[in-house]
Amino acid sequence: MKILIAEDDLISRKFLLKFLSQYGECDIVVDGLEALDAFLYSLKAEDPYDLICLDVMMPKVDGIKVLKTIRDLEKQKGLLPEKRTKVIITTALSETDFVNQAFDIGCEGFAAKPIDLQKFKEVLIKLDLLKEEEE
Repeated sequence: MKILIAEDDLISRKFLLKFLSQYGECDIVVDGLEALDAFLYSLKAEDPYDLICLDVMMPKVDGIKVLKTIRDLEKQKGLLPEKRTKVIITTALSETDFVNQAFDIGCEGFAAKPIDLQKFKEVLIKLDLLKEEEE
């Protein structure tokens, strides 16, 4: 599995990297512009990400705008919904408006910080990114 972790907080970034690296190759970016650059590069190289973990509150471009841009780019490229990159939004915000907006735009999952690993694994299984036995 090819994974992009877009997270500006060092502790959260290291936590996600340590957890997700057992399931695949992880790239790390620290702001929204870098996330878009990495996504565009993967599309051009025809080696798209299977999963993007996207923080809502990031410098330069927030996660909601990044998600919208990713979905717009996938649509322009003619990708069918089942071929799109899976996006899990991560946030420490208790503001449900951001989460609802992200689902409306097209994210497939949500993880509140601090991240509960068991719940996170359940989301990965539900999205067919992990098999039950990989737990």
